[in-house]
Formats: sequence, C-alpha cells, structure tokens
Amino acid sequence: MRPDDLNARDLSNPARLLSALRLLRREVYREGKAIFESWKPLIHRKDFRFSAQNFAYYLAFRKRDLRAVQRALIPLGLSSLGRSESHVLQNLDAVIASLTAICAPQKSSSVAHLSRADFYRGQNLLRANADAVLGKAPDRRTVRIMVTLDAAVAKNYDHVLRLLESGMNCARINCAHDTPDDWELMIRHVHRAEQSTGLSCRVFMDLSGPKVRTGAVHTPPHRQRVQKGDVIYIYGNRPKRTATLKNLFQVQCTLPHILPQVGVGAEVWIDDGHIGAVVESVLSGGFMARVTHIEDKGRKLRPDKGLNFPTVSLNISPLTDKDLVDLDFIVQHADAVSYSFVQTADDIKLLQSELQKRLAPRRKDFSVVAKIETKRAVENLPEIIIQAAGSFPLGVMIARGDLAVEIGYQRIAEIQEELLWICEAAHVPVIWATQVLENLVKKGIPSRAEITDAAMSERAECVMLNKGRFIVEAVDILDNVLMRMQQHQQKKAPQLRALHSWRR
Repeated sequence: MRPDDLNARDLSNPARLLSALRLLRREVYREGKAIFESWKPLIHRKDFRFSAQNFAYYLAFRKRDLRAVQRALIPLGLSSLGRSESHVLQNLDAVIASLTAICAPQKSSSVAHLSRADFYRGQNLLRANADAVLGKAPDRRTVRIMVTLDAAVAKNYDHVLRLLESGMNCARINCAHDTPDDWELMIRHVHRAEQSTGLSCRVFMDLSGPKVRTGAVHTPPHRQRVQKGDVIYIYGNRPKRTATLKNLFQVQCTLPHILPQVGVGAEVWIDDGHIGAVVESVLSGGFMARVTHIEDKGRKLRPDKGLNFPTVSLNISPLTDKDLVDLDFIVQHADAVSYSFVQTADDIKLLQSELQKRLAPRRKDFSVVAKIETKRAVENLPEIIIQAAGSFPLGVMIARGDLAVEIGYQRIAEIQEELLWICEAAHVPVIWATQVLENLVKKGIPSRAEITDAAMSERAECVMLNKGRFIVEAVDILDNVLMRMQQHQQKKAPQLRALHSWRR
C-alpha cells in the first residue's frame, strides 16, 4: 500500500475500514521493524530499546496521509489515531479490536483488548525519562521550569533561594558567559538552597559552541542605520581598504573559515533575523550581500550579534577548544550538558567520545540535551535522537530563536509541533525555550501573546526562562499558568475537567 492509498479509498463501510487498518498495522510493523534493525547497533541502553521501537513505528506510521482514516473512525466513536505518538502499535491494536467488535458483534466477547499497563507503557516511559533528565516534577505540576542564571546571581544567594521557592526546578548556566568561578558560586548557591528548602534543582550547563556572530562594524560616513537595498560587505580577518568599500556597511564574521562555504544567492540573516540579505558577489576575503528584509526605519549594525546562513549547510565542528575545557568543569559540577549547534549524528558521536574520556564508568545519571537550532538539525533529528539516547539519557531543547531564523518565521509554529511529536514518539523529554515571557522577565509586564505561548508550553516537559530583572515574578506567573493548563491539556489531548467559568 502506497502512503497515499488510504485517502483514495472509500472507508465509510466499517468492514472496509477494518481491512484497511489491518493492512496499515502490518505495513507499519514491517517498515518500523526494518528501521529499528538498522538502529540496533547504536542502542547500548536497554532502557531505550522499547522507545526506539516505538519511534521507528511512528516514522513508518506518519509517512502516510491518514486523514481519511481519521474521518472514518470519528463517527464510529473510536480513536482517530491523532494521539498515537507514545504508543503507535498499541493504539492501532486498540482501534482494530474495537472495530472488530463493531463489525462482528456476535464475536465481541472473544475480542482481546490491551491491558492498561501495555497501552500506557509509552507514556510512563516518557515520564520516567523526563524524571531522569530533568528531575522529578513538583507535586503541583507536571512541567518543570528552567531558569538561566548569570554572574549577578552568583553573588546573591537570596535571589537563588527565591527562584527555588517560586518554582524553579532546573538551573541553566551558559558557558558563553561569566567565568568558572562564577559558575561554581552559582552551583553552590543552588545546592545550598536545595538543602534549605528541601526542594530539588538540576544543574544544566550549555556549551558555547561555534556561534557565528558579528565582530567589528564599520558604517559609511553620515550613515547610522542599514536600509533596504543597502549592500553589506561581510569579511573575515581584515577588511579591504578601497574607496568603494569605505562607502559601504562592513561587518566582520567571527568564524572567518566558514566564508568560503557561502556562495552567490545564499541568504544571510543578521541580529536574530532583524536584517535579511542575499549574497550578490564573492570576494577573496568575504562577500557582498544586499539587504532584502529590514524594518522601515532601518537598523543599526552592531557587534556580537548572530549571523545565520539558513540555505547553506555549514561544515563546522560543534565542539570548540573552549568547549573541551568547559566540559572538564561540566562533568564535575553539573547534572547535564546542553549541546549547542548539534546538526548530525556524527556531532553526537564527537560529544560522546569526549564524555567517555571524562566521566567515571559507573556514572549513569549524566544527561545530554541536544539543542535543535538549525534546519539541518531538524532534518537529522531521528538519527540524532537514536545516536544520543542510545548511550545517555537524552533531552531535546527547541531553541526557537535561531531555529525561527533558520527555517523562517512562517514555519516555526509548525516545526515546533512536529518536534514535540517526534520526541514524544521516542519518549524523549522536550525543553521549550527562547523568549518565553520575555517582556515580563525584562520589563515586568507580559504581552497577551506571550501568556498564550506560555500556556501552550505545557505540552513540553520543561519550559526555559531567560535572565532578567523580573525573573522571580516570571517564575511565579509561569508556575500558575502551567498548573492551570495541565488541568485542561496533556500533550495533544484535551482534559475534560469540569468548567466553572459559566453558571447554569
């Protein structure tokens, strides 16, 4: 059966629908088993075998358009298969058993249904994996809250204590900022606050990675802002000294060795996507890019801003010399490492090799978080998950800032959903990150849209907040929003709690 055959069939007859579902189940099993067999050499953790099998079945299941099947199942009062992520075969088996009873009611007593333990095994594994990576969820909610710490926090134990009391469950330290002395003091404050409150808090440390950023900036005479149509010269080590270039905006790339990989027609996005340009010509030391997207009033070019090349598969090692030094600290002080700029399974292999050199053989509790922030990482996510979770407890962070620039803002909501589904199928916990309650954290007043975003984040296993002046208030509000939403939603499944907003 081809992936599109189901939509071409008339499935209004229950017997015909049952036949189609049985065929679908056989093919999903056959194709999924073949995928799993190819993965088996990479799976060294026995705890991950069942999850990998379910993941393989899900990939086979979702390559088909199943909307006709869903429309046929709903009027019969059966599951439409729309929440099969954590238990693909089990959900198919349950629907087939119920549909068999409908088609042959005289034999309904002989139809075998799955036990509750078998049906919910996938969901229970996801919860256990979330506990292993993120720590146990607090009694009052199922989603953890992660907070980014900084040097200011390192000097203020009372601030860390307030964060823990307000609802912080995971502390994040970004190795791109501050110093090892600062990091050690932050971690000491976290552990002291744990002892004081009796609450637990996992420590996550982000490797800096090879972040491509702007360096030195030159603006032409009498110009402050880049406008649409302007040409920007992006160079490596040294700018060219010509009269023509003096009248152009110029910006240095902090990773000059990637510039030869960028050709004519490539897209360039600067400053988290605020400036978009297309490469028009390539020079020996850089290239010329014409601005195609920018706000009406223009924007200033500034140093230390992100540079993204979404249409180029950059060949960059995700581990820098600094990362390797930082990794020595991380394995001694943190519960998990967050891996920036991971794009392939080979990138995971590289990190695994470095961790094996540093971790004690018996330490099984150390976790890896793969930060998904590029189009290439999205495309390679199944291989990344299998390579990583086959050896270490794994979490996935949806790094929505860079990811939105890489795949386009129009697709970020769609891809975010797909990442949640994929990870649930592999029973891998997800961290929902970037700009959550950003206005509240920085200015003290949330926008309406970001409150809705925070409410939707309940479908992940953890939500990350960045640092800011009003971070304690933001943790408190996020805690309240998540507690409310978990009564109404679990992953994609609505929870039919009694509604109290209207009196009858």
